[in-house]
Amino acid sequence: MNLKSFFEPVPEIITNQKFAHNSFYNFIHFHGETFPDIKGVQIAIVGLSEKRGMKHADTIERSAIEIREKLYHLKKGEALYKIVDLGDLLPGETLDESIEILKTVGEFLLKKQILPIYIGGSHDLDYGQYLSYQRLKKLVSLVTVDAKIDMEEDGLPYQTHTQNIILHQPNFLFNYSHLAYQSFLVDKDLINVMEKLYFDHIRLGNVRANFKEIEPIIRNADLMSFDVCAIQSSDAPGAADAQPFGLTGEEACQICRFAGMNEKLSSFGIYGYQPYYDDSRNKTASIIATMIWYFIEGFYDRKDSLSFKSNDYIKYTVSLDAKPSIIIFYKSKRSDKWWMEIPQNDQEKFERTTIIPCSYKDYQMAQSGEIPERWINAQLKLF
Repeated sequence: MNLKSFFEPVPEIITNQKFAHNSFYNFIHFHGETFPDIKGVQIAIVGLSEKRGMKHADTIERSAIEIREKLYHLKKGEALYKIVDLGDLLPGETLDESIEILKTVGEFLLKKQILPIYIGGSHDLDYGQYLSYQRLKKLVSLVTVDAKIDMEEDGLPYQTHTQNIILHQPNFLFNYSHLAYQSFLVDKDLINVMEKLYFDHIRLGNVRANFKEIEPIIRNADLMSFDVCAIQSSDAPGAADAQPFGLTGEEACQICRFAGMNEKLSSFGIYGYQPYYDDSRNKTASIIATMIWYFIEGFYDRKDSLSFKSNDYIKYTVSLDAKPSIIIFYKSKRSDKWWMEIPQNDQEKFERTTIIPCSYKDYQMAQSGEIPERWINAQLKLF
């Protein structure tokens, strides 16, 4: 595939600036006069400018430019970067065509084992991010961070895209998890739908109260979609639907680090930034750039092989008085993270790991004779 034909170069207004010798800019390859060689690359930044899926989309086409400017000025982390910036993805004649283009490019990068980071564009573009997994012939799990649950019946694409993902055929979605939604912005019927489908949904207050407990949920994801409206407007005003309450910038960065450290996660997108609504110093762009920086730091701090038969893991078998009679746990010697085993279902159509992330709290619960809710929900999803 001629990947270059799908992109326009990073604007010269960015690349002609002066950057410090130890800046992020000087340790990546970007699409300028020449297209970067992707051989051996691990991460590819993909700018998005498509905005037809939402109303009040003023200046969203500039979002990737503003984020890049802030990101390029950050200092390089400790790792040996193998990162390219492919430029901005050219939009299609229609919104549907843009989503199809994103799907095609995303699928190509995934097959090359290159993790795409999507920046800019409206949140409904995560539908294209999801569709890029369709031909991989396996079930995937999606985590979305958003102040709202975008499953409106008759809304615009940015209000219905989550519903499109869940209802898409063929169905290859194993699990959907929604983090940091705000109850007063979400219809109770949507929460009931999430519960009937055994999907994880953690409202903002519970995220804060048990912040470490969201890490296993993130660790179970193949892809993450982050809407900047999930961050409180005092930290990130640059969104048409910015909310006075929400995650802090620090919490958003920690979530992104969790995502980066997830060995399973293979694509990441931050959507919904609109420079028109940002402050004079583009504070929101700075927040997003820092989130990306922490995601990359997490990526280069991945420690676990996910080969549970190796000596890198300690196996624990917990006996219970009821069914299941035993639950098997694994603890990584390298990262101290926990997983638990779910019995195989013979009716599965796709390849899927039978070992899911969990927390030490789940292990303690099993030791006390209780079946962890995480184990029950995973089992129910298989039938």
